[in-house]
Amino acid sequence: MTDIVFLLLIFFMIASTLAKNLDTIDVKLPQAKGKTENRNTVSLTINNRSQFYLDSKQISKSRIEQELITKLKGFSSRSIVLRAEEKVSIDQVVFVMNIANKNSIKVVLAVDAP
Repeated sequence: MTDIVFLLLIFFMIASTLAKNLDTIDVKLPQAKGKTENRNTVSLTINNRSQFYLDSKQISKSRIEQELITKLKGFSSRSIVLRAEEKVSIDQVVFVMNIANKNSIKVVLAVDAP
């Protein structure tokens, strides 16, 4: 009985660790069905104040392309998760998508499940 309880404890500890959202920038994402999270990618976040974050580091808009290329150099599949808040201008999203398209980087748009 003790073994079963111990195994359940370990299972729930691992499951809760894997279920955590690793991104540290708190943004309100648009809602959609499906799952978009992939932990083997780079996260690019745009908040409502048009501030850009590469993973958890704030970067200027002019340095996004250079930083993305540098960050993705070691990855076998070049992809980013684009996390844009609900009220972000579409121009900001298109700007990032154009950079990704020009550099053959796959873009996955992050959303919150309803």
